[in-house]
Amino acid sequence: MRFRPAALTALFALIVPAALVATAAPAAAAPLATDGPGDGTPWVVTLGDSYISGEAGRWAGSSNDDYRRADALGSHAYHDNTDGTGEVIARCHRASSAEAYIGGGVNGLNLACSGATTATSTGTYFKPGIDFYSSGGNKGQALMLQEAAATRNVGMVVVSIGGNDFEFASVVQACVVNFLTSPSWLKNYCHDDDSVEDNFTAANVAAVRSRVAGALRNVATAMSNAGYSTSQWTLVVQTYPSPVPNGSGIRYSESGYTRQSTGGCGLWNQDADWANSTVLPTINGALLGAASDVGLPNVRTLDMTHAFDGKRLCESGVGLYEEVGLASWQSAGAVDRTEWVNQIRTVTTIGDSPYFVQESLHPNYWGQLAMRNCLRQVWNGGNPRSGSCAVGNLGAARLTQSGEPSMLLGPLDKG
Repeated sequence: MRFRPAALTALFALIVPAALVATAAPAAAAPLATDGPGDGTPWVVTLGDSYISGEAGRWAGSSNDDYRRADALGSHAYHDNTDGTGEVIARCHRASSAEAYIGGGVNGLNLACSGATTATSTGTYFKPGIDFYSSGGNKGQALMLQEAAATRNVGMVVVSIGGNDFEFASVVQACVVNFLTSPSWLKNYCHDDDSVEDNFTAANVAAVRSRVAGALRNVATAMSNAGYSTSQWTLVVQTYPSPVPNGSGIRYSESGYTRQSTGGCGLWNQDADWANSTVLPTINGALLGAASDVGLPNVRTLDMTHAFDGKRLCESGVGLYEEVGLASWQSAGAVDRTEWVNQIRTVTTIGDSPYFVQESLHPNYWGQLAMRNCLRQVWNGGNPRSGSCAVGNLGAARLTQSGEPSMLLGPLDKG
């Protein structure tokens, strides 16, 4: 018996596209009275949505037997207030494993928010966009940046935004619902649904590109208002990683429910292929196009497209802890043998569950630390550079002394 679409849609309503030592975010460093543009300890600030805020950063791989096997950060993973007891903004899910905290004498400030679009939205949860919104104590990310940068020496601002402007969560929802409500002999694909296709028309792509360009201009305005010249800071535009392999690389059969009930990757092969061949390039293309449209001289690119290749959700070669025979995330080799992307979750979030639906299909603890490792290489000792991020020693991934996956920052992929 297949699941009812209405029930599955309700379960997905909250989806929003979010190491052994030195993994926690350091306590927020108080800037000195003399700190400001060009003076004081350098800071890296991250802005954007769930793919940079740290969404899913609690979980190091997955287990359907016992969540504690993968629970690297515990229930306080997203508590970013000064005493670690709660969130500054509810459901922003700014994980302590997020990439902002590169260390090495550089302070990190994470202003990103899971579920954010280019523009601020209000509703059940406040979602600050990259704008100058200000009402009732709530502020947009550009305004937060402006205020923070005035009393800090911000050398690099990293932005990842646009996925939610393309309704990424709704696309994922449609794909999984179609998988669960159609049989393998009469597959109902999502990539040809009108509600999905509408997000990727030429007109909508152009509209999102324009909104992203506006957000990037807001970042530049915020830094200028805070007293910076373009020579004093660098804007890094960060693209999105591929979270799932092509259909042929998924380790579970298309038949039955195993892809979702066990792997948490309920997608037909053709939809997985389409996600990598169309969705990801379109979103990343709009983001990079917007960066070009802004025309700033201090822009660099961190290409994350292939950062998780070999370690993606349900990819052959990695698995759940019970599938690969490891006790927990602290077991030797866990970073190499488990996934770096969180499962798509439905019924496992009901009741007294440690999971959030919004954590679905986001970089997990390993993935967050991998991105941090790449961002540190982009920082390049204070002389930021562009590059494409990839797993180092693929097939035998190793942790660095700081507990992060060892990553490679190569030349930008022009393909």
